[in-house]
Amino acid sequence: MPQFNMNWIYLLVILALTFFYFSGENSVLQQPLTGQKEATYDEFRNYIDGGYASKVVINKDKRTLRMYVKADSIRAVFHKGVDQVGTEPFLSTEIGSIEKVEQLLDEARDAGKFTGKMSYEHESSSFLGNIFSMLMPIFFLVLIYMLFFRMMGGGMGGGMGGIFNVGKSKAKMYEKGGELGITFKDVAGQAGAKQEIQEIVEFLKNPQKYTDLGGKIPKGALLVGPPGTGKTLLAKAVAGEAGVPFFSMSGSDFVEMFVGVGASRVRDLFQQAKAKSPCIIFIDEIDAVGRARSKNPAMGGNDERENTLNALLTEMDGFGTNSGVIILAATNRADMLDSALLRAGRFDRQIHVDLPDLSERKEVFLVHLKPIKVDETVDVDFLARQTPGFSGADIANVCNEAALIAARHDSPKVSKQDFLDAVDRIIGGLEKKTKVMTEAEKRSIAIHEAGHATISWFTEFANPLVKVSIVPRGQALGAAWYLPEERVLQTKEAMLDEMCSLLGGRAAEELFVGHISTGAMNDLERTTKQAYGMIAFAGMSDRLPNLCYYNNAEYQFQRPYSEETAKLIDNEVLKMINEQYERAKQILRDHADGHAQLAQLLIDREVIFAEDVEKIFGKRPWTSRADELLEAQMRAEAERMLAERDKEQASSTAPEGTATETGAETNAAPSGAERGNA
Repeated sequence: MPQFNMNWIYLLVILALTFFYFSGENSVLQQPLTGQKEATYDEFRNYIDGGYASKVVINKDKRTLRMYVKADSIRAVFHKGVDQVGTEPFLSTEIGSIEKVEQLLDEARDAGKFTGKMSYEHESSSFLGNIFSMLMPIFFLVLIYMLFFRMMGGGMGGGMGGIFNVGKSKAKMYEKGGELGITFKDVAGQAGAKQEIQEIVEFLKNPQKYTDLGGKIPKGALLVGPPGTGKTLLAKAVAGEAGVPFFSMSGSDFVEMFVGVGASRVRDLFQQAKAKSPCIIFIDEIDAVGRARSKNPAMGGNDERENTLNALLTEMDGFGTNSGVIILAATNRADMLDSALLRAGRFDRQIHVDLPDLSERKEVFLVHLKPIKVDETVDVDFLARQTPGFSGADIANVCNEAALIAARHDSPKVSKQDFLDAVDRIIGGLEKKTKVMTEAEKRSIAIHEAGHATISWFTEFANPLVKVSIVPRGQALGAAWYLPEERVLQTKEAMLDEMCSLLGGRAAEELFVGHISTGAMNDLERTTKQAYGMIAFAGMSDRLPNLCYYNNAEYQFQRPYSEETAKLIDNEVLKMINEQYERAKQILRDHADGHAQLAQLLIDREVIFAEDVEKIFGKRPWTSRADELLEAQMRAEAERMLAERDKEQASSTAPEGTATETGAETNAAPSGAERGNA
């Protein structure tokens, strides 16, 4: 059965009033059904003499009469048809003396001009009917008002209060955080962040352990890190582990077009939280409301965002106390937050959730590979090495993309090659196999990419090469993949080697093509940014040693150096880039024959691997740990492929023509993070 609701009573009252208003002899509904015309007494007398009247009704109270017109005389009186005026049209007129009207009608009856009846009536409307007639318009206006604000309330908080609930908090409350179904077991990696945040969970479960020693739990913890590293996932895990009420909302939920709504929502949120304490409040993307306040506010202006921030600061650590209410917040732009929000007593801890390292990426892969059907060729250690700089969200995307690629090929399971193709797809974009290039363009791109490969092979600190491709992907016409070492510190020599490798493509074009092109735009952009960073920030210049001109928030009004220093920085950047460019050209001159063979191999195959480069140039002079890992993996891959080929040849059921040439077999070689493209 439907539940009782006062809205049904309101509806019945409105329907009853509407029925009374539109019922009765003089109701507004009946007026449009009959033709009505105001006439003077002289016109009335002329119509009587013309024989147009069918009957006459005299109202003694109002001193008025109604003359009903015959059906065959309607057009003569109203100049309209029956379908336009109705079946009983009439004329209404005011009269002075009823006796004169009676006399007029008697004379017309004697002359044969009036054969109808004459009747009398009194005022039919009652006192209650008059009240309804006056109040019905007001009731309709009130009804429209209520419906309008109810509709607005549906988009601004809803509920019985409609728009009056716009200041209420939009936070989603979970009575038990376990409803989310996420615990710390679902968060792979981030051991340091989990260790810090687990203390909050332990306090909520066993507060006496800390309070007996005089300790206090941190009032708030700010999760800071790049996008996709698992900040929101950590907050959900805290809710699932703690088992206390959990309020979750976004920083943008405080922002509204109405003045004062944000501050009102902050107060309402903390009021609900205090009633449910101990509990957790999680504010995602807090930079939407917690940005640093302006030091020069507009005169007479009212900044709604600053008012909301002030209310948040007061509720977190103001004159009152919020015992048992713990604030968690997440952002990837901590440098934009107000300093008052970050101080101890509000956010006591800043928990950095960084990009996962090698071992953490392996853990993340293991989590995301659980629902995927993989075959025995998938090596999680190798996949973790192939995805440096990937966040947890990127790794999840790699696993999903690999499953889609395998399904596209109608494979029963996801193989290692599907994962490698997925990494290439995410880093470089989709292959554009239909893109048409001339032979000259293809040769220029091959020479460019061979230049990158040659320089990286003969520079000590350059990242080990994985493969080079001239197949267009995304916006790039060609690309070189490397397997970078995860260094904590970068030396000047390593950065210069990387800069030289980036300039190898432009240098090869100038030396072996005879002209330069726009294909090196991405390389030049990265080189210029790196050179400015080395000189202006890292103090790696000969003429500006040990100086850092980092432009932080304290120097927003002007640059922290003079125009003369700016010119000196520009000169040092130009000098450094030119030196590495000449160095790249010299290396290419010394190995011109090998570069030419490499470029021709690229033109023939379109994709070459590190082992092809080794056949041309010999073993790389410098061997790093990444080189050893890559070499071991490629050796294992080659042994596996040879074993599979022998097995296919020995099998009588194997289809003919499955053996491929060496160049095609190398398609299974690993692909890593893209470090340079044309």
